[in-house]
Amino acid sequence: MTETVASVPPGQPYPEHWEADVLLSDGGAVHLRPVNSGDGPAIVAMHDRMSDRSRYFRYFTAVDQLSSSQLRVFTGVDQVDSIGLLAELGGEVIAVGTCHRDHADPEAAEVAFVVEDAQQRRGLGSILLEHLAAAAAERGIRRFTAEVLAENQQMLRVFVDAGYGASRQFSSGVVDLVLDLAPTEKSRAVVESREHRAEARSIARLLAPRSVAVIGASNEPTKLGHAVLVNLLRTGFTGPVYPVNPDSISVQGVRAYPRVGDIPDPVDLAVVTVPAANVADVLEDCRQKGVHGLVVVTSGFADVGGAGTDVQRRMVSLARANGMRVLGPNCLGLVNTDPDVRLNATLAPVVPGPGRVGFFCQSGALGIAILADAAGRTLGLSSFVSAGNRADVSGNDLLQFWASDDRTEVVLLYLESFGNPRKFARLARKLARTKPVIAVKSGRHATVSPGLALSSVSMGDDAVATLFAQSGVIRTDTLTEAFDVAQLLANQPLPQGVRVAVLGNSTALGVLALDACLDAGLTVVDEVPVDFGVNVSPAELADAVRIAVARTDVDAVVVVYVPPVAVAGQEHAQALRDAAAGSRVPVMTTFLAVDGLAASLVVPDPAGGAARGSVPSFRTPERAVAALAHAVRYAAWRSRPAGEMPADDTAERIASRAAARALLDAWAVRAERELTDDELVALLDCYGIGIAPFQVAADVEDAARAAEEIGYPVVLKALDRGLRHRLDQRGVRVGLDDADDVVDAYADLAGAGASRVYVQQQAPVDRATVPTVLTITGDPSFGALVSFGIGGVATDLLDDRAFRAVPLSDSDAVDLIAGPRAAPLLDGYRGTAVVDRAPLADLALRLSALADDVPELVELRLLPVLAGPAGIVVTGAEGRIGPAGVRPDLRRRLR
Repeated sequence: MTETVASVPPGQPYPEHWEADVLLSDGGAVHLRPVNSGDGPAIVAMHDRMSDRSRYFRYFTAVDQLSSSQLRVFTGVDQVDSIGLLAELGGEVIAVGTCHRDHADPEAAEVAFVVEDAQQRRGLGSILLEHLAAAAAERGIRRFTAEVLAENQQMLRVFVDAGYGASRQFSSGVVDLVLDLAPTEKSRAVVESREHRAEARSIARLLAPRSVAVIGASNEPTKLGHAVLVNLLRTGFTGPVYPVNPDSISVQGVRAYPRVGDIPDPVDLAVVTVPAANVADVLEDCRQKGVHGLVVVTSGFADVGGAGTDVQRRMVSLARANGMRVLGPNCLGLVNTDPDVRLNATLAPVVPGPGRVGFFCQSGALGIAILADAAGRTLGLSSFVSAGNRADVSGNDLLQFWASDDRTEVVLLYLESFGNPRKFARLARKLARTKPVIAVKSGRHATVSPGLALSSVSMGDDAVATLFAQSGVIRTDTLTEAFDVAQLLANQPLPQGVRVAVLGNSTALGVLALDACLDAGLTVVDEVPVDFGVNVSPAELADAVRIAVARTDVDAVVVVYVPPVAVAGQEHAQALRDAAAGSRVPVMTTFLAVDGLAASLVVPDPAGGAARGSVPSFRTPERAVAALAHAVRYAAWRSRPAGEMPADDTAERIASRAAARALLDAWAVRAERELTDDELVALLDCYGIGIAPFQVAADVEDAARAAEEIGYPVVLKALDRGLRHRLDQRGVRVGLDDADDVVDAYADLAGAGASRVYVQQQAPVDRATVPTVLTITGDPSFGALVSFGIGGVATDLLDDRAFRAVPLSDSDAVDLIAGPRAAPLLDGYRGTAVVDRAPLADLALRLSALADDVPELVELRLLPVLAGPAGIVVTGAEGRIGPAGVRPDLRRRLR
């Protein structure tokens, strides 16, 4: 791919951030970049490949060749008053979009596109419009105008379907359009919908190729290419498999080819197993062959650091510029158990059979053991992907694919890092509403490994926990626990409550299950486990299960069974399976000390693997109950309303944002610093957050005067934070009803070293039942987190806080206030007044809006926020600002 630099005015930086690799509607990749003055020949060549009809639609007249003035429309752009973006594929320009500012109306610009015929209906017009709109907004352009021939319905749909506010006028066969470029709820939904389809299709092309080439295939058992080829052939991939090896005429009895280009038929997927030094040549061969995707098993890229990182970056850039996606490098590969595909393009000799679990794993080293463990559990998979260094394809791509994959009902993720946490949260939150998402996040106490540093961001564990909880993701600490939960959810219905019937033939095991239930917040029906005795027959056990699942006060059934020495337990397992068939509540079991019974508990699926209704068996009652507890919490999250995001385009929000931006512009923040009291008051006031009236006093006379102006009763607080926030309240005096009280209180504080004090209006009693603390914490990977805690020891010493990521929905705000373990203090603990939680939730939403609109806000603490039955009073604030971080880019692009 040739690097170019766009023509920009002297002193105007080249807009490098406008460059992007993007996916089109069919899942193929192209590269977008600003137009350069040297792109003329490539643009002319594109026009030469276009039909007369396409040129007529663009120029409203027959055009055989571009004139110099027509070409200057594309190449004579300064990327300020005239903006041009083009799409490249395989070194050729395939589409161009431009907009030119109307100097009579500087906030408007005329926009136009041209896409060559062979690339039309792939979504290029929509992509160019979206990226041009974002670039134009940076240059102060707020509206696009366009003239489109009425018969050019395809281009009209590009404009109308984008979701922007649009007006149209028709005259003499031409439609005049005006597009308001302000993002709307509809335009954001359009972008997300198109992004989903494109990313899902790009993964579908990897997982369901029509043909596969193994580059580096070998007859030597110790070679990577040997293992991949053998696994592809053993699994019975339904398409042709082509070994590529310049030194062999056949590999594993299959004809081999010296190069990919020598294969006479199309190749969809190439599995690359050659050394890293040879991958560049392989990539060029694949580019010329028109391969759709690469699975790079080879290591030696960013995983070794240094020059390997640069090689990996160049490999991905070149692949995307030629329409390919890359899985890996340094990955295990991918599996698709669909009977119509039967793809095992991995190094793993043992893979699970068909099932309903989609599994994403970053680690290639762990992948073989993970797949073998899943197969041993009879945990069937729909598909498996190991991303390795995750240079291109990531877990977010798989979430997009599994969201619309009918064969996948449960998603399992083993994550070592995040590439785009904001996008993960958005995708997981949507997916978890219909399909359980189970995640293990390793490295809670470790830094990002070198192989992932190129495409990863660092996240604290609080941020990770917030991301998962807010998105409905089931987080487990270990893979074993994750498999347990997946096994339950893939086979049994979701529990609708916390009531558990414990049945079995062992009192000891029943008590273990009971204890585990109570520890997990579950209740045991009738308060005791039911023991049918050691010699319970299969029929008796089955009848007991049928009775339990039919009870309206039972939400789940746990069966604990220890076989007598003379009984193998197989008949009991089959009876249990039959009794649980069609149950409306989940049934699980533990056949202690009994091996080989998994098949007896499985309902066979005609396609292979285990059908729904199979009874999951766990090695201990505690593991069974732990899996059930995760399922109960997930079901409760899913049953709640999703919540609504407050609109960010209301008149109030627009005014708040404008007022805040005016303040930030006036402050000209160039380095991180503390906000002054006056600045805090002004910034919070933009979002309707008021602080109880206060003044600063430097001596006793100032204090007395301030108290008179504010009105009694008042509070005196030391400016020194160390004194003001002491547990014994050494720096605070409350209940000052007259001037004498103020004089005495000031003398007291001055004696403690606080010569400067705040004089503040005292909160009414009915708004001061419980002290609370709300904070905003900037997170470089996540944007911002809002936290809530009860003031005092619970928050400071025990770190009892709840977190939610910005932006908050209305249900997020409610959950935030209910989140701390000390939250029951708001509900009238030991006879105190019940606090109205609604004003606290409203305050959290206002803070969310503030954090979302002001990326310069590094930290903000409101403490204490006094709360009572009549409302709340904010009595203090501290904060820091700094240069704004990178705002989330809403344009569709591959990271």
